[in-house]
Amino acid sequence: MNINIIFKNNDSTLNFAAKELKSYLSLLDIDLSFTENNPADTFTLRLEAASSLSRYCMPEVSIPELDDQFFIDVTSDGGLIAGTNSRSVLLGVYSYLAAIGFRFLYPDKKRDYIPHIHSLKELFASYGKTALHRHRGVCIEGANSLQNILDFIEWMPKLGYNSFFVQFRIPYTFLARWYEHEKNPYIRKEDFNEDIATAYSDIIDREIHKRSLLHHRVGHGWTCETIGYPSLGWTESGTAPAEDIRPYLAEVNGKRDFFNGVPINTNLCYSNPDVIETFTNEVIDYAKKNPDIDYLHIWIADEFNNICECDQCQKTTPSDQYINLLNIIDGKMTQAGIKTRLVFLLYQELLWAPQKEHLHNPDRFTLMFAPISRTFENSYSINTETRKPPEYCRNQIELPLDLEENLSFLREWQQIFSGDSFVYDYPLGRAHYGDLGYTSIAMVISSDIKQLDSLNMNGYISCQELRAGLPNSLPNYVMGLTLFDSAIPFNELQADYFMHAYGEDYLTALNYLDKISALNSPDYFNGKGERENPEQHNRYKNCAELIRNFRPTIREIADRYTKAAAASSPNAGIHEFFWKLLDYHADYSLRLTEALSALSASKKEEADELWKTFHAFICSNEETCQAPLDVYRITEVGTKYTGFSLEA
Repeated sequence: MNINIIFKNNDSTLNFAAKELKSYLSLLDIDLSFTENNPADTFTLRLEAASSLSRYCMPEVSIPELDDQFFIDVTSDGGLIAGTNSRSVLLGVYSYLAAIGFRFLYPDKKRDYIPHIHSLKELFASYGKTALHRHRGVCIEGANSLQNILDFIEWMPKLGYNSFFVQFRIPYTFLARWYEHEKNPYIRKEDFNEDIATAYSDIIDREIHKRSLLHHRVGHGWTCETIGYPSLGWTESGTAPAEDIRPYLAEVNGKRDFFNGVPINTNLCYSNPDVIETFTNEVIDYAKKNPDIDYLHIWIADEFNNICECDQCQKTTPSDQYINLLNIIDGKMTQAGIKTRLVFLLYQELLWAPQKEHLHNPDRFTLMFAPISRTFENSYSINTETRKPPEYCRNQIELPLDLEENLSFLREWQQIFSGDSFVYDYPLGRAHYGDLGYTSIAMVISSDIKQLDSLNMNGYISCQELRAGLPNSLPNYVMGLTLFDSAIPFNELQADYFMHAYGEDYLTALNYLDKISALNSPDYFNGKGERENPEQHNRYKNCAELIRNFRPTIREIADRYTKAAAASSPNAGIHEFFWKLLDYHADYSLRLTEALSALSASKKEEADELWKTFHAFICSNEETCQAPLDVYRITEVGTKYTGFSLEA
């Protein structure tokens, strides 16, 4: 059978979508050939981007270039995949491939599940979908090679994601952590510098553009760029601030200095006219030079309780000063004809809503709610009772822990801003290391997303490690597909994932990981609560016993799939990969659980020795198990939050 894939406009993303469709269909058992001619027996598949799909009886979307919708109709007469923009067409291509049996289980296309299709009729499908939420994305964190980032970007639209957020002007710090192998003494440091990071950043930008993903950028760094310091990461300056910039810095306890020596964590004196002018011009200059960015994030310093205490600043609140900055930026952008959308942040001091100021041009802005201090033991709490946030007290705030208190801040902001918005959350940024089974954190992600409508939020971006795949990639898989269509039951999605990843033994794997999740605590690992915890200590002991007892089963099943893969059994290699990863996960989990067991029993010296053993294990294995586990990040979290130490 000859297949001809056609599209009208000369669009790079449609061209890429056509290549992807051809590439995946070529993997099927059907005898297919691809042609650009039209012989009599040609089966034509048409890709089409149009702002309205009403001719296919699809509802209108609010903003076609932002809101994803597609219509698929593949019959014996040929096929159509249409979308409200070229990205939507690409999403439609991957949705169609999933509908005929493909599964995209992991950020590596070698792990894609290929269906057994033997007839043209099995390619038929007809349906339409509209993404429930506009914002469906991931923000880079952790330590990443260029390939890690490119693999993740390639994977995202296959799961329905439409956005990628590159923090900072270039992602230098996230790349440097990997290439300099920070926190892993077992791997030799590689050559890396700002020029290499810039070149890699350009490659990342091209891959984002190729897929027409919505491009979010910067966030951190405006404060230090305003005073002439590069925004490459959370590094100490090594020197005191120059005297000519001290007036720009926040006055805290009578001094104007870098906050704990880190320029990027240092707030400014936002009542100072020179600060306002320089800060806003920094944003305008950057926006002019980077017109391809869809959403430019404007944030202040990444620390709290370091707000300026000068007489002028004390006359107002940080949030009122923040809104004033945003209004000035908007005015300058309008005057310059810049259409870039701006994202403002509810985080730390900015959780408290302004008392007087409001946005003059709300259509340019998107609200981003970042409950970084929340629990991940439970999902968002929807309470009909109105709870008021605590009164703001300059430089004496405490971040909210429970979900209801976090949401009380959001409700206050929503009284003065009713525009576009999304949640910026952290389930795979720290807390996931505390759920060794990954099923509980995946369920919380699903539940959180299903409550976004009740919170009047239009999506979700996950600030997370890209290397979050141990024991598998279920959490990100659930996140992407549920953000597009929250009607999918979690249990159904989880079972489907396990079935395709682990083969006929999938229930064995699922039941095992479910039990592990039930015995673990994301909050404990994330540093919440007392370190001595007898109840959690018993759970960790039981978890270690469970892992020891189950390891022979893992290896027996893994060996069986290794033999099947050698015999070229279809998809046996996929199942072999996931079972062998589960075997490594058992080694990893047993060592980590033993360290946590000692810590929760208040045996600090023993816990630190066991943590060192665990750390040596993951460091020595990082090159062979690099993609699933971010060694830098789990080391940082374990020492900064959990309570372990690597010091002699």
